[in-house]
Amino acid sequence: MAGTVDTQCCIAGGGPAGMMLGFLLARAGVGVTVLEKHADFLRDFRGDTIHPSTLELMHELGLLDEFLKLPHQPVETLAGKFGDLDLTIADFRHLPTQCKFIAMMPQWDFLNFLAERGRRYPNFRLLMQTEVKDLIEEGGRVVGVNATTPGGPVTIRSALVAGCDGRHSVVRDKAGLEVEELGAPMDVLWFSLSRRPDDAAATGGLFLPGRIFVMLNRGDYWQCAFVIPKGSIEEVHRKGLPAFRADIARSVPLFAGRVDEIKDWDQVKLLTVAVDRLKRWHRSGLVCIGDAAHAMSPIGGVGINLAVQDAVAAANILAEPLRAGAVDDVLARVQERREFPTRVTQRMQIFMQDRVIRNVLAEQGPLKPPLFVRLLRRFPMLRRLPARVLGLGVRPEHIRTPERA
Repeated sequence: MAGTVDTQCCIAGGGPAGMMLGFLLARAGVGVTVLEKHADFLRDFRGDTIHPSTLELMHELGLLDEFLKLPHQPVETLAGKFGDLDLTIADFRHLPTQCKFIAMMPQWDFLNFLAERGRRYPNFRLLMQTEVKDLIEEGGRVVGVNATTPGGPVTIRSALVAGCDGRHSVVRDKAGLEVEELGAPMDVLWFSLSRRPDDAAATGGLFLPGRIFVMLNRGDYWQCAFVIPKGSIEEVHRKGLPAFRADIARSVPLFAGRVDEIKDWDQVKLLTVAVDRLKRWHRSGLVCIGDAAHAMSPIGGVGINLAVQDAVAAANILAEPLRAGAVDDVLARVQERREFPTRVTQRMQIFMQDRVIRNVLAEQGPLKPPLFVRLLRRFPMLRRLPARVLGLGVRPEHIRTPERA
């Protein structure tokens, strides 16, 4: 494809924020063009948690039954082990939602579901292998993007550009939006190991002296996260793959006979953890949401939840102004609506990073569980609090856009 495309809203990035925003705007009668730089959505370890708040949105859209036909594993509780102490961290079974669980589902299935539903509307367009390279500005206003495709360059002209292109956002960089770095003490190595029928079903995390290990039940395999100190990946590689396998087996004896499934470093994906946010999410003709506006720590898997909630709030605020052709006056409302939950969530993540994760990674002797961990174990009712924070988030959004198309 090459040439020029005119649209009401150009969405850069086909992740959870971009696809949800595109679907909701198209459903509300807005002309939408979503640009996704890859040929498909098939990428491992993107974050595969569909939270109860997102499932509630599917219910509000009348899509829940259809959505839950996709392969998934329901997680009603999150288990953990802190040193020698076993505990349940969160219990989702009491949430005031249709689905009282987190659905573990490959993100590509979630994105393909939204894309397929979006294509049912004639004003929805998804351009794969289309990568934004620059913004088009006229008179200080963003009026579109220049992108590349296998068929040549393409110009997308639009009343609004929505930056949904992740933590390494080209849109926010080209727009000159200032990023506030909040820092993170760790990085994460993601990989998979086989799951056997007699394995425990629990999804959860292990906090051990000097290491943190997370196991996500994906049905026939475990999606695993090995937390390492920030910037230590070269040291991990220097020690070699046998030492890495031995660390896994020492952390989780269950996996001692399976670590040889990791044949090379290509099977181990590095997530460089960043926690940041834009000071200003918008300028004339442009708004950023999701990771492009605020990169989250992987703690609790809440980044996807915030991205989806951002998209719903943005659609609620922007749909009618886009239809009327006068969107600039309401762009600030998106940040006003979503900045508070972003700040609160990041503050909780930073608390966990500084008070728990940093200390655990530095510890060589026996771990002493912090007070809140001991309270969770002693008072089961308290497990509903982290369940609400993780499952619903701060200020959950609801569908306010009518179906017009």
